[in-house]
Amino acid sequence: MAAVELKNESPQWSLEESLSELEYLATTAGAKVAGFLSQKTDRYTQLYVGKGKLDELKDLIKSTDSSTAIFDDELTPTQQRNLENELNCKVIDRTALILDVFANSAITHEGKLQVELAQHQYLLPRLVGQWSHLERLGGGIGTRGPGETQLETDRRLIRKRIQKLSTELDKVKSRRNIYLNKRKTSGIPMVSLVGYTNAGKSTLFNRLSASDVIAQNKLFSTLDTTTRKITLPSSGELLISDTVGFIQKLSPFVVSAFNATLQELEHADYLFHVVDITHPKALHQIGVVKETLDNLNLGHIPSVLVFNKSDQIKEAAQAQILADKISHQHKSKHIFVSALTGDKVEELLNKTENELCNL
Repeated sequence: MAAVELKNESPQWSLEESLSELEYLATTAGAKVAGFLSQKTDRYTQLYVGKGKLDELKDLIKSTDSSTAIFDDELTPTQQRNLENELNCKVIDRTALILDVFANSAITHEGKLQVELAQHQYLLPRLVGQWSHLERLGGGIGTRGPGETQLETDRRLIRKRIQKLSTELDKVKSRRNIYLNKRKTSGIPMVSLVGYTNAGKSTLFNRLSASDVIAQNKLFSTLDTTTRKITLPSSGELLISDTVGFIQKLSPFVVSAFNATLQELEHADYLFHVVDITHPKALHQIGVVKETLDNLNLGHIPSVLVFNKSDQIKEAAQAQILADKISHQHKSKHIFVSALTGDKVEELLNKTENELCNL
């Protein structure tokens, strides 16, 4: 695994922290990580890393008998092609790795459509130099133009598939809009859970709704949106939705591919922004989620910071100082809960009910 940091930038994540998250992604995808390389440089090269680091990477691949090299940024098609030629092994970047994890997590037809669309959008500009026989997507004998090269055929097949997937997802989105608008007229408030991946959203959702949504200690265990109706302490009703988690360096086209799923957020009255308060990068993870919501034009929705995993806090005073700092910085109220034990979950519902009454 390799990562590069530009010297003229001040990233919120160190090389080691970003590589650690990349390792977590790779492990979730089923890979066994053999080693790491990092570099601080003035600029990215056509090989992503400098020549010296490239030689080190070759030696590492050879000594560990590795078949794949994973890079912590989205590589340009040229960088990927050059690296594969130099390293003589499969090369994938962070975006391709995330899409692979998504593919393993997609359960519903809609989820699978969204993943496939993102995968094809990622693949299209990277076809040069790849021998991608895509007849399984609907091509084959009789579909090629006269004199058409394999590359041109593959591009045409992928564009055709992208168009078909987009059309299918537009239909899904239209049907969901009708459903969401009807649900809105019911007068029942709607709350969506958002947060960085693996913050504990699904565990909290299960605790609130007595459901059994998959909640595992791995990245992107939840990809599809699930909604349940729950009863508030006052006997009123509330609709809550569990949504896909966010992560740093998530390409805009990947986010846009999940537009149908993220419709739930557009119709939410209130957000539970779930945070793993025990994570050393909690503050920066909140920033990633806030930025993603802003980019989706959803930053205006009222929210509360739900500092999860309070049962794992070792220094309560320090955690409170951090929580106050975060709340002040983001101008947001907060509450500590443990989705695992249920501690303060009823208090969260009481506070939410009061907030919804004031909207």
